[in-house]
Amino acid sequence: MKSLLKKAVLATLIAVPLAGCNTTGTSSHAPADSQSFVYSRDGFVTHSPQSDHASLKGDSSKRLLELGKENFRLQNYGLAERYFREAVARRADNAGAWAGLAAAYDQLGNFEKADRAYKALVDLKGNDPRVLNNMGYSYLLRGDYKKARKYLNRAQDANPGLDHVQGNIHLLEKVAST
Repeated sequence: MKSLLKKAVLATLIAVPLAGCNTTGTSSHAPADSQSFVYSRDGFVTHSPQSDHASLKGDSSKRLLELGKENFRLQNYGLAERYFREAVARRADNAGAWAGLAAAYDQLGNFEKADRAYKALVDLKGNDPRVLNNMGYSYLLRGDYKKARKYLNRAQDANPGLDHVQGNIHLLEKVAST
């Protein structure tokens, strides 16, 4: 019991600093309700865009994607960026790797490269509300509250029930009012 509690506390401590980073690489062959990662203001990571393409099973970029996710969770954003970059170099249609790369660039403050990664992600996923949410969060990190609101509102319009969008809008209102 003590071990389980320690693991839960450790997982929470690792997840909290992420404050809404998106990193995963599942395929569209997963069930429609499958969970992946999305930016969340409370630090708990939940959803991510899924690839519309073939399964990642047997994919040479799969291990790189997993290493990127692992390093991202450990806040090793430089290493995470490297692994995600290598994953998209091997498989350019891997939406999860693009999402992870964009989130890693956000955490590193390299917003120009984050924008390029988000563009590639939008090319794959279109205006998916989770992608729009992450883009809004990216602009929130930059202090560009006008663009953050634009993307978060688009995400909310596309999926009014997406809790993370609501949380990020609340965070935006809180930060923008100070």
